[in-house]
Amino acid sequence: MNKKRDKGQSHSTRPARAGPPRWLKLDLSPSDIEQLVVELAKKGYPPSMIGIILRDQYGIPLLKQVIGKKVEDVLEKHGIKTVIPEDLFNLIKKAVNLRRHLYEHPKDYHSQRGLIEIESKIHRLVKYYKRMGKLPPDWKYDPEAAKLIITTGLYRFS
Repeated sequence: MNKKRDKGQSHSTRPARAGPPRWLKLDLSPSDIEQLVVELAKKGYPPSMIGIILRDQYGIPLLKQVIGKKVEDVLEKHGIKTVIPEDLFNLIKKAVNLRRHLYEHPKDYHSQRGLIEIESKIHRLVKYYKRMGKLPPDWKYDPEAAKLIITTGLYRFS
């Protein structure tokens, strides 16, 4: 049996429209929205949280549909840039917490396996971000350095 295995797509898909939805009535101009994004970033919110705040408090469903730019593009335009991309940072934080758990519970073999999987995801993402130019070519994942990054919060903005 030579069945091709397809990878599932259980996630929801975003609407394929260029402009904002017809029901959207905004009191804010695109430049006001950009300033709001910058203010939220300066308060310390990561890009994903900024998107959630814009959706829940201001009724902006997708920033890209409304002003034509992603949150990270707006932040980069205003000189605010994260040192480590947010998804990579979240994986590193998860690995640091799991290492701390394994230090306290060294016989937790299921968590050891989980740590291996998380760190392999980190290595794959690092390769991708090096290729895309979002990380410097000499950047390496080191568990001890990662612990330092997480505890001091050095990943935020440059």
